[in-house]
Amino acid sequence: MILQVGLSLLQSSFQKVLHPEALTFNPILVGILCVSVLMKVWMMLFNRKLGRRINSTVMIATSADSRNDVVVTTGTIISTLIAGLSGLKMDGYMGVLVSLFVMFSGFKIAKDTLEPLLGQAVDRDIYEKITNMVQSYEGIVGTHDLIIHNYGPTQRLATIHAEVPNDLDFEKAHEIIDQIEKDVKDKLDIFLVIHTDPIEINDVIVLEKKELVLNIIKRLEGKASIHDFRIINGERQINLIFDLVIPYSYSKYQKQNLITSITEEVAKLNTRHQCIINMENSFIAEE
Repeated sequence: MILQVGLSLLQSSFQKVLHPEALTFNPILVGILCVSVLMKVWMMLFNRKLGRRINSTVMIATSADSRNDVVVTTGTIISTLIAGLSGLKMDGYMGVLVSLFVMFSGFKIAKDTLEPLLGQAVDRDIYEKITNMVQSYEGIVGTHDLIIHNYGPTQRLATIHAEVPNDLDFEKAHEIIDQIEKDVKDKLDIFLVIHTDPIEINDVIVLEKKELVLNIIKRLEGKASIHDFRIINGERQINLIFDLVIPYSYSKYQKQNLITSITEEVAKLNTRHQCIINMENSFIAEE
């Protein structure tokens, strides 16, 4: 609606640029407009404060709408004063500037409103709260792939992969997961769905090779991480299979270059090593 108002104002203002109209200076009208501006400023501040307090995008958008009214009315006052004092017909030009400001405001509100619904990166603070809480439970040895869907200030759905020992009793693992999901809902008001990933924690060879690969990756890209590491021993080669998580900003060239570098560095340790890498982007917002 704000975008539509801005577009309509732009059309009418452009017509006034082409066909200027004389403005009648009326002190009473200017005084009424000034009072209107003060009232709209109060409404803007009130709605913004309330919107931030209850985390309401609608109230914040209402505040922006009041702000736009302030800008439009102020532009009208300035145009009227200029016309009354100098006779210059600035109404059309002022209207064009104001309409562009209103349209930019509408675009920003639409962007801020739609991004959570379409999906956006996870805020680092909430990411650390959830992962630290999940990993604090006995039987959970790691987490990855946390995704949060925001459907409003009190409607958040999250999914996460929790790593558990591959020798953990299935019923015990299910009991732990159920308890975590319940506690996250009670304490963070987030509906969490947990997918369990069984991982090897006892095989010394697997752990040693995982550590070697992880050291190489950290040396090449400090922000990268791995999960779901496993080994398949073949007759001619040893397949090291894992998921590689990289920053979201990585380009296609950077991805391929990193994979090539990791593969070459791992092969230097043992020519039989063959990396099979599934690359995925991090869901965490970059600072």
